[in-house]
Amino acid sequence: MIEGLNKIFESRVRLGIMSVLMVNDWMDFNTLKELLKVTDGNLASHIAGLEKQEYIEIMKEFVGKKPRTSFKATNNGKKAFKLHLSALENLLKNNH
Repeated sequence: MIEGLNKIFESRVRLGIMSVLMVNDWMDFNTLKELLKVTDGNLASHIAGLEKQEYIEIMKEFVGKKPRTSFKATNNGKKAFKLHLSALENLLKNNH
């Protein structure tokens, strides 16, 4: 294993979710789905994986009569993602 890379972030979708959540306080499910161009089921399964690791927080609310689910990166999630990005940067630097 390459030092510092986090297996949780190997997926393109999880990498995308965390990238979006690093620069947005909260992001709702539908917007995230459109940004990442994934299906409901695909997004939901990756969200579940990140939630299991406690890398994201989930908020469910009603807007009018419609339910809305939004996500936010936790402090642990932000820290783990930054470490992952640092490891990727180091990997790139060391291979030049």
